[in-house]
Amino acid sequence: MGADLKAVAKRMREHIIDMTGGPNGAHIGGSLSCVEILAVLHCELMGEGDTFVLSKGHAAPALYAVLAETGHLPREELGTYTRPGSRLFGHPPEGLPGVPFPTGSLGHGLSLSIGMALAGELEGLSYRHYTLLGDGELQEGSVWEAVMYAGHRRPRNLVAIVDRNGLQLTGPTEGLVSLEPLTERFGVFGWTVRTVDGHDPSALAQALREPDDRPVAVIAATVKGRGVPFMEGRVSSHYASLRPELTRRAHATLRQGES
Repeated sequence: MGADLKAVAKRMREHIIDMTGGPNGAHIGGSLSCVEILAVLHCELMGEGDTFVLSKGHAAPALYAVLAETGHLPREELGTYTRPGSRLFGHPPEGLPGVPFPTGSLGHGLSLSIGMALAGELEGLSYRHYTLLGDGELQEGSVWEAVMYAGHRRPRNLVAIVDRNGLQLTGPTEGLVSLEPLTERFGVFGWTVRTVDGHDPSALAQALREPDDRPVAVIAATVKGRGVPFMEGRVSSHYASLRPELTRRAHATLRQGES
């Protein structure tokens, strides 16, 4: 990631912190963990006609932040997040620029992207279709139905990214419903699987860009709450409402280069 995209990622985290400091709080941990993923996709890789589905819809603040950074939303609109009359809901709503489908009921985003990928192939189109899933979301059975179906149909223009931060609402994923060996599980269903540091933009770009003759799953190792040390790796960062002093403290860490 060049200097400009690093600046984008830092601003995205600042936006997310501000939204979390609003009256209703936000899903800050899982929003901060996927910042580099969204920045690389929306600012470097995706072109006109490509689609992105935020299957882990509770990370809407991260999506709104990158849409504001790419000019799809006015930056000042971020201040309306979840307030009465705002179109920036806690999960992405239908009709918002850059949102092809409303999401938030976990386990459905991958199926939507598979449908778009297969439809594109039937029409002879080369657009790419990306889906971001949370790792806790992988405990939904519908995800594995979709993985199995895509492995059978083998759409070449489909990429699923797993935000593998290891934590969900009530604790570590491995202590609730174990997902490992995750790479092998995608592989046996016929996917090409790539593991990557989810906070390394250059590695992310390479893993996401490289084509294949079958669907690609990118397992991105991330840290929940990334960029805010007092929230990093903590279950309590899943959903929070930051008091003004904590908002100031979080911004101070970003200014010190901890993003």
